[in-house]
Amino acid sequence: MAARPTVRAVRITADPSDDPNDYGFAHQVRVRFAETDAMGIVHHSRYLPMLEETRVAYLRHIGHPYSEVRAAGLDMSVLEVWCRYRKPLEFDDLVDVHVSVASVERASFQMTYLLTVDGEVRATGVTAHGCVTREGRPTRLPDWLREM
Repeated sequence: MAARPTVRAVRITADPSDDPNDYGFAHQVRVRFAETDAMGIVHHSRYLPMLEETRVAYLRHIGHPYSEVRAAGLDMSVLEVWCRYRKPLEFDDLVDVHVSVASVERASFQMTYLLTVDGEVRATGVTAHGCVTREGRPTRLPDWLREM
């Protein structure tokens, strides 16, 4: 049997702030009934699509929609995710998802998130991303992202 290649893991190092003023962008998401579980709260798995929706809205906001990234033959794969649940989200909550670029390396970057409802912290999170070609090979981040 051939040896499996060693994969260098990205380690999440960013520490998300609880202060909305520390974030450069916020996007509102309304909790849908289908996102709740049998206990009437948002299922833990449904937080990740909220982070993704906000990340895509942020890229659009700064003039680099994800469709532009893909047209350049790149993808920003999620390598790791970390989330701390502080207080449950519930059906029909209007969630402000704050996002900021926390760190940028040659081929990877990390983003921090703060989820609030009426200013109350509900969750924090971090995503680590790697830039890859369409063939899945790691590659350098675009200049505009490295310069952020």
